Amino acid sequence: MKNSISDLAICGGPPAFNETLHVGRPNIGNRKILTDYFNEILDNRWLTNNGPFVQKFENKMAEIIGVRHCIAMCNGTVALEITIRGLGLTGEVIVPAFTFIATAHALQWQEITPVFCDIDPLTHTIDPLKIEPMITPKTTGIIGVHLWGRSCEINELNEIAQHHNLKIIFDAAHAFGCSYNGRMIGSFGDAEIFSFHATKFINSFEGGMVATNNDELATKIRLMKNFGFAGYDQVEYIGTNGKMNEISAAMGLTSLESMQDFIDINYKNYKQYRLELGDIPGVRLVDYHEKEKNNYQYIVAEIDPNISPLTRDHIIHILHAENVLARRYFYPGCHKMEPYRSYFPHSELLLPETENIAKKILILPTGTSCRLG
Repeated sequence: MKNSISDLAICGGPPAFNETLHVGRPNIGNRKILTDYFNEILDNRWLTNNGPFVQKFENKMAEIIGVRHCIAMCNGTVALEITIRGLGLTGEVIVPAFTFIATAHALQWQEITPVFCDIDPLTHTIDPLKIEPMITPKTTGIIGVHLWGRSCEINELNEIAQHHNLKIIFDAAHAFGCSYNGRMIGSFGDAEIFSFHATKFINSFEGGMVATNNDELATKIRLMKNFGFAGYDQVEYIGTNGKMNEISAAMGLTSLESMQDFIDINYKNYKQYRLELGDIPGVRLVDYHEKEKNNYQYIVAEIDPNISPLTRDHIIHILHAENVLARRYFYPGCHKMEPYRSYFPHSELLLPETENIAKKILILPTGTSCRLG
């Protein structure tokens, strides 16, 4: 068992890796299946515009999640933007600042003000107890963000949204293949948004998806992602180009077919990290609730500067020297990035937990290119 902070540099292996390990290296499924799909797409000469692979990908996703509608998109950001517009959000929407910048940008891009709410220091997700004081007459919605494959407080957020007649969206970019109280993430709120970017557990090179049980919203989103076309030369709604192409859908399907293999490797890595790093003073590994379904895609360590002899950033420097390209998420927080830093120059006064966690989080490599033990 390791007992020193410097042991983060070896993770149970030799002092330096022959191959660089880094956070976000893509999981690749069965290459033979993928190339067969590519050849089929080329033979079909149907490359985009709701082709058979996109339809199959959507249907398979809906089956896995247990939801009526899954709508594939070119990426998760556009999926979020279209959903925001489809729900008619305006004015202000409450979001955590501890998230990827796209969550805030998807609102600001449409001239909706993201109102940053603090997080729970244990879960790293939006704190329901901090939301209601931030609701104003301009508030039209809440965006909850599931982090590390673990859900935010879905029930509490739903209750707040219903009580105040607000729309609620969940950014589920980290959480495909995960569950909440035994129910698959993707089936909650007005809609949930997935990302299938190359760094995600399941990837489609680039891609995203909206999952919803709202029939009216699903119909609207399908129009909006294709310029508003409801038929040949018939535009019924304002829209944009958010379509997923066939090649991306083929990669998504290939990833789904290998999903259990990805989970098994991630889980083995997670257990090895816990074995090697679990007793190091000043290091807290974020754990997973093993009664729930998890993708184990994120190995998250909190480095306590009051206990650890090294800061999080010092540890990153050491790891990089050992060819382990760890990352700090989501530093420094959306509120410290432009344009929000200029719009809300004193926002950190309302976000003490976000400020604290952003200085502690260290993400370590895992996935199919990082097999530990």
